[in-house]
Amino acid sequence: MIEVGEYKVKEGLYYTKDHEWVQVLEDGTVLVGISDYAQKELGDLAYVELPEVGKEVSKGDVLCELESVKAVTEVYAPVSGEVIEVNEALEDSPELLNEDPYENWIVKLKPTNLEEELKELMDSKDYAEYLKSL
Repeated sequence: MIEVGEYKVKEGLYYTKDHEWVQVLEDGTVLVGISDYAQKELGDLAYVELPEVGKEVSKGDVLCELESVKAVTEVYAPVSGEVIEVNEALEDSPELLNEDPYENWIVKLKPTNLEEELKELMDSKDYAEYLKSL
């Protein structure tokens, strides 16, 4: 874990400038979640609107919405692919994303252009540097 002030950055993940993370699994699928920075900025999450399983998304598309006491924010697809699973525990317990944003993923995608799109994401060290600039 890299610490940047009060924020934690988990190593071994890929990150976007919108504070989503991607974990590539052994079977080639990916988990998508939000970073520690994102959950702290949002505050206490009250609701997660999960996408439908089977939904096709392109990199940059809105994947889902998160609602906190402060605001409603969109989570963007960090890579293109098909939603093959959603973390249903978040429907009843959205606060799981506040408690541990790296253990509690939002969706699992079957990516369509992973190798190319990963090149456009930041690794943990680059993301930690990016957080210092905010």
